[in-house]
Amino acid sequence: MSASVVNCDVLVIGSGAGGLTVALQLAPQVSVAVLSKGELAEGSTLHAQGGIAAVLDAADSTEFHVADTLIAGDGLCDPSVVRFVVENAKDAIGKLIGYGVQFTRAEVADGKLAYHLTREGGHSRRRIIHAADATGREVETTLERRIRETANISIFEHHLAIDLLREKDDTGRPGRCVGAYALDRKTGSVTLFRARAVVLATGGASKVYLYSSNPDACTGDGIAMAWRAGCRVANLEFMQFHPTCLYHPQAKSFLISEAVRGEGGRLLLPNGERFMPRFDSRGELAPRDVVARAIDHEMKRLGVEYVNLDISHQPADFITSHFPTIHAKCLELGIDITREPIPVVPAAHYTCGGVMTNKQGQTDVAGLYAVGEVAFTGLHGANRMASNSLLECLVYGAAAAADIVDRLPQLPVPADLPEWDESWVTDSDDEVVVAHNWDELRRFMWDYVGIVRSTKRLERACHRVDMLRTEIADYYGKFRVSNDLLELRNLALVAELIIRSAMARRESRGLHYTIDYGYPDPVAAPQNTILVPEGFRLAPGA
Repeated sequence: MSASVVNCDVLVIGSGAGGLTVALQLAPQVSVAVLSKGELAEGSTLHAQGGIAAVLDAADSTEFHVADTLIAGDGLCDPSVVRFVVENAKDAIGKLIGYGVQFTRAEVADGKLAYHLTREGGHSRRRIIHAADATGREVETTLERRIRETANISIFEHHLAIDLLREKDDTGRPGRCVGAYALDRKTGSVTLFRARAVVLATGGASKVYLYSSNPDACTGDGIAMAWRAGCRVANLEFMQFHPTCLYHPQAKSFLISEAVRGEGGRLLLPNGERFMPRFDSRGELAPRDVVARAIDHEMKRLGVEYVNLDISHQPADFITSHFPTIHAKCLELGIDITREPIPVVPAAHYTCGGVMTNKQGQTDVAGLYAVGEVAFTGLHGANRMASNSLLECLVYGAAAAADIVDRLPQLPVPADLPEWDESWVTDSDDEVVVAHNWDELRRFMWDYVGIVRSTKRLERACHRVDMLRTEIADYYGKFRVSNDLLELRNLALVAELIIRSAMARRESRGLHYTIDYGYPDPVAAPQNTILVPEGFRLAPGA
C-alpha cells in the first residue's frame, strides 16, 4: 500500500498532558501534527485520579515540596531538576485554570471558596490540587477542547508511530531527527511525517507487565523508538507499582486513587487487622513502593489474592463528594465503599526511568524532544512521589515548546525522505505467534521482574527475552506491520532494557527491590543506571 506524506514544522507523538501542552504552546506560531494511538483524549492522563502537586497554600513552601520529593526519590533525584519543576508548578496550574480546567473548591472562612488541596503518600503538606477524583479526565478533556479550537494543529487519531527518522549529517552519519513513520491502525496504511522537530510524549511502558493500572496504549513505544534512534535511557529498573488497583473480574485496570489513603483510608487484612504500621511509621501514607511491597508481602504470607482498603469510617457524604468516580464504579460492581472496604491489589503503574533529557526536554538526538512519562529528567529518582507526574508533563511540555520556538528558525525543512516500502513483505500467515509471544512476555516480566526480584529471576527473564526478541525480529522482517506486532516489538525491547537495568543495580533502592541485595549500597554513592545504544554519539552542542 503506497504511503502518504505529511509535512509539518513540529511532530508531536502522543496526546496526553505533555504532548497537548507542547502543541498548544507552539500553535498557532508553527504548524503542528499530533499523533494519537487512539482517540485524542485516550491515554494515561485521562485515567489519572489523584491530582497535581503544587505549592499553593501559605502553610506549604517550595522547600517542603523539594524535600519531600528528594526523600521519596531515595538519593537519585537531581536536586536542580526537582527545584526547577517545583518552582514552575504554580505557573503550570495557572495555565490550566486559564485553559478552563475546573479544579475542586471547598468552603473556607467567611463562606468563601478556595481550591481544595488534599494530601497523598510522601507529601508532608496538603498540596494536591484536584478535580474530585478524576483530575486527569478534567485536564485531558479541557486540553482536548482547546487543541480542537486552535489553528495550525492537525490531529491524526488512531496512528501508531513505527520508527523515528534521522537525516544524514555532513559526515554521512545519522544527524537530527526529521520525522517518523506511522501506521494508521484503521486502514493499515503507513504515512511518512516530515518535521523540523519531533516531540515524544508517548507515555510509559507498564503494559510490559501482566497486571497494570494503565490503558492498553502504554507499550513503551517512545522509549523503544528513541533507543533505536540512538538515545540513551536511564533508570528503567524503577517501575512503580501502584499499591491499590480494584480487585474484581469485571474491573480491568481500575485505579483506587492515592487520595483515598490520603483522606484516611486504611489497609486491612481479610480478618480486619491494619498492617501498614508494622512496615512503616507513616502507615498508609508511606511512599508507594513501601506500601506495594507490604501488600505483596502480606498476600504471599497469607496466600490471599487481595487485601482491603477501607474508607467507610468517614461520613458517607464526604466519601461521595471526594471520590464520586470511585464510588460509582465500585457501586456498579456491588461494592458500597461508604459501608464496606474495597478489595485491592498492586499493579504496574508508572515508568520512572526513560529517555534521557535536559531541562528543555532535549534528548541525545538533535531535533528530538521527550516529555512526560517517556522521559528521564531526574525528577523522580528511584521512586516517583504521588502527583508529581502530571506536574512534570506540564512543566517540561512548556519548557520544550519554548526551546523549539527559539531553535526553529535555525532548523531547515528536511530534505526528501524515503517513503515506507513494503514491496518485499507479505501478510502474516500465523497471527497466533504474536498473541502467544505477547502473553509470554508479560507473564515472565510479572513473575521475574516484578515488585520483588532476585538475580536468578532476572537471569531467567534475560534468557527468555533474548529468544523472544530474535523471534519477533524475524517476524517483523517478513510480514506487513500490524498494531499488535509493533507494540510487541517495542514491549520486548523495553523489557530487555528494564532487565538489563535491574541486573546492573546490585542493591535495593526505591522501587528496585532484590532479595540478593536487600539494602542500599553502604559504600558507593547512589548512581543512575544509564544504558548506551551501540554507536552512540552525543548531539552537537548537548
